[in-house]
Amino acid sequence: MATGLLATALVSIAQLLAIGTQANATARYGTLATILAQQKMEQLRGLAWGFDPSGLPLSDVSTNTAVTPESPSGGKGLQPSSPDTLWRPTDGYVDYLDAQGLVLGGGPAVPRGTAYVRRWSIQSLPSDPNGTLVLQVLVRRHSSDRSPGGEPGVSRTSDEALIVSVKTRKTL
Repeated sequence: MATGLLATALVSIAQLLAIGTQANATARYGTLATILAQQKMEQLRGLAWGFDPSGLPLSDVSTNTAVTPESPSGGKGLQPSSPDTLWRPTDGYVDYLDAQGLVLGGGPAVPRGTAYVRRWSIQSLPSDPNGTLVLQVLVRRHSSDRSPGGEPGVSRTSDEALIVSVKTRKTL
């Protein structure tokens, strides 16, 4: 009887260890996704969106933020994106990262070694289209056996991150 109780206890402990290991891995993926989303948000918020000394609007619409290091030309900068850039790979609004968070490149084709897909959206605020932008960054783990998902109305998993921010013009 004691052997039976001990065996049952050991099986229960083994199951708890397996559940704990899985939860720890999910938390690690979610934390890295959040860090990667925050990095992109800071990069986008750092682009010029203000007024020049004479009071004319100044907007960065050419920086390529999909490459590392970012390039002053060849990209979209803070140009408004199409409404579905968070859900579809759109050139200029997506980059791919390896398991350590290093950028592998951008564009519609997924490079080998991709562990995370990072997409961002830039939209003008309807009530202030010339002065305020709504920035969104979505980071998801990439897996070839995972369905695309992530569309509006579909709940995200704990290993994904979505960050939203507002950027307004200010005098430089």
